[in-house]
Amino acid sequence: MEPRALALADGWTPGQARGDGGLRGDATCDIIRTMRERHPCVYMLASGRLGTIYVGVTSNLVGRIIQHRDGTFGGFTEQYAVHRLVWYDMADTMEAAIAAEKRLKRWHRDWKIELIERANPHWNDLALGLGLPPLA
Repeated sequence: MEPRALALADGWTPGQARGDGGLRGDATCDIIRTMRERHPCVYMLASGRLGTIYVGVTSNLVGRIIQHRDGTFGGFTEQYAVHRLVWYDMADTMEAAIAAEKRLKRWHRDWKIELIERANPHWNDLALGLGLPPLA
């Protein structure tokens, strides 16, 4: 099955992903304001271009990215230095975000790479657009 077909299940579409890194002006402010509030989100972190990928879900993306970078929880992202936000998508409900996360985790690695590169071809750290400082 193609990645797009999987993504369209349950009404969730990667085409609505906010991972393009090209937002400017009011759109950026709206996203930063939205992300500081609590809204369901599924996201992918990477150790670098074509590096290790981590798929997660949260109701506070900015807060969760800070936790990953600080090593608050340890585990996979700390062990493999997976701290670069390369893709994310907002969901209407936490249940929808969790379902999307579970689907993405079942995807082949190549499909995840295709989804990331469709929206963020250079694997830029999208957390910068959310007001977080660059990675050290």
